[in-house]
Amino acid sequence: MVPLLLVLLLALILFGAGFALKILWWVAIVVLVLWLLGFIVRPAGSGGRKGRWYRW
Repeated sequence: MVPLLLVLLLALILFGAGFALKILWWVAIVVLVLWLLGFIVRPAGSGGRKGRWYRW
């Protein structure tokens, strides 16, 4: 009985991790697209310098 419960618990943990990792992949893709769009659509900078959309 205990090994069966351990296998079921392991399956639930792996299923949860797989679901979380899939969500994280989608979040990473969205952030990457926004980051690339920031380089394409740059505001004009002041003082003749090229503007940046981020403040690093």
